[in-house]
Amino acid sequence: MQEAEEKTTDVFYRFRKRDILKENGLRRNGKGRIRMKRAYFNCILLDGTEQMEPVAHKMVLVDGEKITAIVEDTAPCEGYEKVDLKGGYLMPGLINLHVHLAGNGKPSAKPRDNAALVRRILSNGLTRAVAYRLVCSYAKLELLGGVTTIRTVGGLTDFDTRCRDDAAKGKILAPRILAANEGISVPGGHMAGSVAVAAHNNAEALAQLRRADEQGIDLVKLMITGGVLDATQKGTPGELKMKPEMVRAVCDEAHRLGYPVAAHTESPEGVKVALENGVDSIEHGAKMDEETIRLYKERGAFVCTTISPALPYALFDPAISGASEKDQYNGRIVFDGVVESARTALANGIPVGLGNDVGCPYVTQYGTWRELTYLRRFCGVSPYMDLTDVRPAAADPLDGTAIGRQLRLLGVEARERFIAECKQLARGKRARAGERDGKAQRLAAQVLIKAVRGILVRLAVGVAVEPADADVQLIVEPEIGQQRLRALTEAALIGGDCFGIGLERLVLGPPHLV
Repeated sequence: MQEAEEKTTDVFYRFRKRDILKENGLRRNGKGRIRMKRAYFNCILLDGTEQMEPVAHKMVLVDGEKITAIVEDTAPCEGYEKVDLKGGYLMPGLINLHVHLAGNGKPSAKPRDNAALVRRILSNGLTRAVAYRLVCSYAKLELLGGVTTIRTVGGLTDFDTRCRDDAAKGKILAPRILAANEGISVPGGHMAGSVAVAAHNNAEALAQLRRADEQGIDLVKLMITGGVLDATQKGTPGELKMKPEMVRAVCDEAHRLGYPVAAHTESPEGVKVALENGVDSIEHGAKMDEETIRLYKERGAFVCTTISPALPYALFDPAISGASEKDQYNGRIVFDGVVESARTALANGIPVGLGNDVGCPYVTQYGTWRELTYLRRFCGVSPYMDLTDVRPAAADPLDGTAIGRQLRLLGVEARERFIAECKQLARGKRARAGERDGKAQRLAAQVLIKAVRGILVRLAVGVAVEPADADVQLIVEPEIGQQRLRALTEAALIGGDCFGIGLERLVLGPPHLV
């Protein structure tokens, strides 16, 4: 019996004794998973619906992985462990629809041959194992940044589906993953040879689709146009690379197999080619005309808006970004196209999802919250619309707090108190913490702990404190390790530990994935 319990796939069970589980109101169901009945109260609820408003005096009842009811906080809740959120916000977990788990977003001072780097990484078992561990650690960072569902759209070999499956078995800590593994590109096309396979013809493209099918993917990714960094001349980002015939062939076969198709497209021409030939989601997007709007609606397609990757090239000082004149010019074209695409889609009832294209320079695995703020800042949507626009119907099944949905919840501390305390502390303690600078990490961690006094901080973190004009941004970068994983799972059982910061809000958690 003891041996069987030790082999359970539930990560929250593996690191706790049975008596600790009982003390925390937990029990196991017939499938070997832990169930806990909890009642979350004393919170301000954001329920994830399109017209949501903050609602107080509500209590959320949870049984295992299901939200069973949302009731008044005075309602009886016998048999439930009550969790006091101390006036914080309770909201659905965030969703990142455009993720590359192979990258961390660290900018490079010199151009890098990604295809050659990937060949070296995959050339032997040792480097492959190290790379897979990194992929898993980046997935964990997404979760620690408040994201409870990700959709990967280009990765190394079968690492994304392996990570998805290992997370489902409880071997690693990660969000729910919808995985595409390697994308399909063409010679000289976007990301060819790194997170996408270069197909010379339709037969090779379909052969790659069959390999992906055998790996158990959830969706197919095409690289139809070029991007900012692979444009060779000014004014040519989003240049059409993949022939319409190949797009049609892959889409038809993918749909026959039951897979949706996402496509990298950064030009009006590329968007039209994608929609005319069966693509289900446009990644990034470009300026639309009436014909494009009609194609979106006829296809029932949605646009995945990604403002984060083009913004550094379009708006940063080149002295900081290191962008060439060509990259800056092309970055501005793509940035304007992505923003205009989102605005037009929202105005015309076209579903809009959000992803941050993590892995691009300056776009980190813990930075999904930035994409939410960019949508509000550049597209003029309300903060609450930010939180609902990450849930297009075409990308279901995704998260929400509707009764019966799977539980993916975050507690969020009141914005005003967090901002005030961080500003006060930052005036006296301005620090930058790098991953390997232990002294700066400890100093910045002290700033974090003081900023959120009254809330337990159990997980060792590295923090970068960057005072901005209007507020202070605390970016959490947890270290990876068995001890910290155990601490995190223990925190999840008890509830209420602070592990991460997002712009203008404190994330309480981790999300209670049980």
